[in-house]
Amino acid sequence: MTLDPRKASELARTQGPRGCGWQPLRDSPLSLVEQLIAHVVELITNQGLGPGMRLPSVRVMAEATGLSRCTVVQAYGRLEAQGLVGSRRGAGFFVCTQPVQAPCRSGDACDVAGPLAFDRAFLLRSMFSGPWRGAASAGAGLLPAHWLDADMLGAAIRSVGRTAGTSLLSYGTPHGYRPLRQQIATQLQSQEVPAHPDLHLMTVAGVTQGLNLVVRSLLQPGDTVLVEDPGWFLVHGLLQAQGLQVVGVPRRHDGPDLAGLAQLAEQHRPRMFIINTAVHNPTGSTLSLGVAHEVLRIAERFDFLLAEDDTFADFHPGTPVRLAALDRLQRVLLIGGYAKTLGGGLRVGYIAGHEALMRRLVDAKLLGSPTSPELGEQVVHRILADGQYRRHVDRLRERVNQARGRCLSQLEALGCRVAQPPHAGMFVWADCGRDSETLAREAVALGLLLAPGMLFSPQCAPSRMVRVPVPMADDPQAWSLFAQALDRVAP
Repeated sequence: MTLDPRKASELARTQGPRGCGWQPLRDSPLSLVEQLIAHVVELITNQGLGPGMRLPSVRVMAEATGLSRCTVVQAYGRLEAQGLVGSRRGAGFFVCTQPVQAPCRSGDACDVAGPLAFDRAFLLRSMFSGPWRGAASAGAGLLPAHWLDADMLGAAIRSVGRTAGTSLLSYGTPHGYRPLRQQIATQLQSQEVPAHPDLHLMTVAGVTQGLNLVVRSLLQPGDTVLVEDPGWFLVHGLLQAQGLQVVGVPRRHDGPDLAGLAQLAEQHRPRMFIINTAVHNPTGSTLSLGVAHEVLRIAERFDFLLAEDDTFADFHPGTPVRLAALDRLQRVLLIGGYAKTLGGGLRVGYIAGHEALMRRLVDAKLLGSPTSPELGEQVVHRILADGQYRRHVDRLRERVNQARGRCLSQLEALGCRVAQPPHAGMFVWADCGRDSETLAREAVALGLLLAPGMLFSPQCAPSRMVRVPVPMADDPQAWSLFAQALDRVAP
């Protein structure tokens, strides 16, 4: 539940700065934690508590208000996460010395450091703002830096620097660095995707830019787009920001619910279905061959395009089932990249598709970013061409697989249930047995960033599911914070 700051003044009572005269309302629609937060916010906003002043201790506040110490601890933790108060070991909680803005009113734009609005924007901002205690990148869905190969990347950068000559001084080409496109085409052809480097391929600055380019180029405001539920929350936000009608298709362990897909396609006549076929985010599942054939039949029957998100395919053992291979790039656009396996700062990706669609996409790319920066593309090409990438991915996949096994065991020990254990990938989609948004709020208050299930639904429906990154299993501090957050939220 999001706190309505306009109710804060209703909860305040006449009191000194230690808050001795205020009592919570037992029949209020706000929880006791939210009431205490609102009370302290009101005092800070009205200067009843000035910068640097000490809040009542947990014991004193609990005794004065009739609240439990646990409730006070949760409220103080959230206030700290919002940047309103800070804690000093052995001294208690103090009002932060920086100027404090009044809480945002409903409808106002509000950029807060804490989870007053635990939405997609908050999680995306938090993924890159840190630092978070424990596993710094756990909720961000990134692999720890020490799991990747910085030496391999550094050597490739130095090699490109020695041999690139003046090529890095030019704009490059709209389609992207051709040797890299040739290398990607060779890789895709070996996996039955008939991609010609000049006709069917272009490079982009990562999968996210690729999806954004596809959406802006091929869809119009008001068009209906099908997405997976659960599915990658950034896609849902991207589509809604473009004025598109977003309709969720239930995702099963072997792909989308086919009966639901057919029914929704007939009802809404979508222009596109965005689907993550291999190592699905967040469930880790992969499309089965039978379901893939039926998805293509439904797409043909109702004449819509398929955008195939291939972000995590390299974590799949062997060659996964791909719609682009079965469809031969007729109505499927395959979008992949290398940030997850080589490093988040290396924004290099690609789109493979039908020649006519690729011409439209390249023209649209020219309007936004005329050419592709070649430094990163030359670095990726060097790693692919030297044969290092496949060996690196094999090692990385094995490490992720081992961590995933430990993560599943630890989740089971905490009472979380995983109905379909994933066979690949860096996430576990777990039922935590309680509202996962509330759990994520408590985790943030403790210093751990988690991704609750409601964000992965196009409607942001309440959910008990939470996406757990498998590297967190090897971080005792992060796991301890996760366990504490579970304990604080009643099932």
